[in-house]
Amino acid sequence: MTDSKPQNRLYTDVRGEIRDTDLLLFRRRDWYTRLIGVAGRSPYVHAAMAGWWKDRLMCVEMTSGGGRAQLLSNIVARWPGVVDVYHANAARRRFSRSRALLTMIGITGKQYGWMNLCRAALLHLPAFRFLVPPDTNDAENSSWPPFCSQAVAMAARAGGVASSIALAPWTKSIGRMSKAYA
Repeated sequence: MTDSKPQNRLYTDVRGEIRDTDLLLFRRRDWYTRLIGVAGRSPYVHAAMAGWWKDRLMCVEMTSGGGRAQLLSNIVARWPGVVDVYHANAARRRFSRSRALLTMIGITGKQYGWMNLCRAALLHLPAFRFLVPPDTNDAENSSWPPFCSQAVAMAARAGGVASSIALAPWTKSIGRMSKAYA
């Protein structure tokens, strides 16, 4: 991602610019999510994808309660200033927005990937991280449901992004949604 500091913008101003498969990154908002940010070494604690259902802009995500889709306006109303939006840079690649979004929709109703999250946490320990290469084979990982960023990476690969750069297609920040007006 090239823009490191998204500008605060009103949801109503940003909404029309958001396209299917744009990346939604959530910043920490309380002590619990601060722990996630520290463990992940990132200001972001959650990842999701945007998707349009006719004229409704949805957030398709995997949360601790499982895969779901909900109105993005409701999320921004509840947590203003927490969600950063990045455009999917699909013009430079053979990236299928529809395939990526259908993959994300396919996780709705599934349980959260606690087992895969534990596996990822173990693989981030220094000794394991040095010795074990990253696993990008979604077929082998599909025996357990994904966690949030794993689901987004799987959807990006399903859309046609090479597995070694699964999160690289999002390069342009279009802003941090600071207030919600539905």
